[in-house]
Amino acid sequence: MVMWVFGYGSLIWKAGFQYEQKVAGFIKGYRRVFYQGSTDHRGTPAFPGRTVTLEPAPGDLCWGVAYKVNGEDDENIALTYLEVREKQYDQKIYVDLFTDPSSPIPAVSGVMVYVASPDTKANKNYLGPAPIEEIAKQIIQAEGPSGANRDYLFQLEEALNQLGCQDLHVRDVANAVRKILKEIKIES
Repeated sequence: MVMWVFGYGSLIWKAGFQYEQKVAGFIKGYRRVFYQGSTDHRGTPAFPGRTVTLEPAPGDLCWGVAYKVNGEDDENIALTYLEVREKQYDQKIYVDLFTDPSSPIPAVSGVMVYVASPDTKANKNYLGPAPIEEIAKQIIQAEGPSGANRDYLFQLEEALNQLGCQDLHVRDVANAVRKILKEIKIES
């Protein structure tokens, strides 16, 4: 058995499970957005952090990494781990992974990806869109068992830079957080 998992957030730099192969690539028709609340990793129920999810965006590409998990035992261990780690993401979808922007043929089909839907009945932690400054302020203040929300943001920005990917939403949020932190430092 072979399973492929696509990571577009913290899975890019921290898989947390055994894998046989890691492939940088992109999926089509989605964009990464800081619309999902995190009450278990980068925030708390009283003050949720913000993590990324995917939203449909025709014509857009979302870069990340795909992990190939081979063998029934490793697949079961990875799925058990991911179901706990990604429990606030209410959907699993299957997508095509591309590695060559000029090729219409996917490198891998049927790649599993966890997504937080905007359905607030099914997904109690969906925060949705907000002005960049509001998202930045929330990220600055939030912290959870996995650490400060701003660390997640900056690690994601760095991981995307290492892939050679410019994600405008991540860049804009990171720059807004840096600007606010600089202003706070100047005032104190």
